[in-house]
Amino acid sequence: MKTRLYFSAVVTLGILSLLLWNHFNGGVPSHHILAREDLPEISNWWGAVLLPLLTLFLSYRVEKRLTKQNNVQSPRTNLPKSVILGFFIALLFGITLSSFFSFGNTEVPGYMLMGALVTALFFPIYRAECLLGFVIGMTYTFGAVLPTGIGSILALIGAVIHLGVRPLILFVVSKARNLADYKAK
Repeated sequence: MKTRLYFSAVVTLGILSLLLWNHFNGGVPSHHILAREDLPEISNWWGAVLLPLLTLFLSYRVEKRLTKQNNVQSPRTNLPKSVILGFFIALLFGITLSSFFSFGNTEVPGYMLMGALVTALFFPIYRAECLLGFVIGMTYTFGAVLPTGIGSILALIGAVIHLGVRPLILFVVSKARNLADYKAK
């Protein structure tokens, strides 16, 4: 619980610092949904509420998953490398995606998102640490609300691919392999 609160406090301090810096340097930006002028604008100020709550919730989900995996009542004192790696890879992915978009290259982010869905066949990109890293990585450019929505949809599709499509593919491949072995005998 302490680690979750410390991490949430660091994220809260980070988002508040960003918003205050924006406020005193030209104003806090707002973004139209889907970058369409005819759709409503969402202010980055919402990130001051959303990002700390999202951090608390998702870090709780990570803790709960790790506790359940270990079949113990008390949570682990240290995080496994897979959680840390998942968070930082998603953070880097979000930063890279935002950078390409900021520099005017709108094709590469689309390819990156498609690549993430292909990656979901091999890795569980739907996990809480990946979503949190993705949202934090995109917050500087887009605020917290839009990346949370995009990341949630990406996580949902990633879960369907990893937990539904992947086992189906593995099943078909194993049956084909067994059939090939049977015919070879």
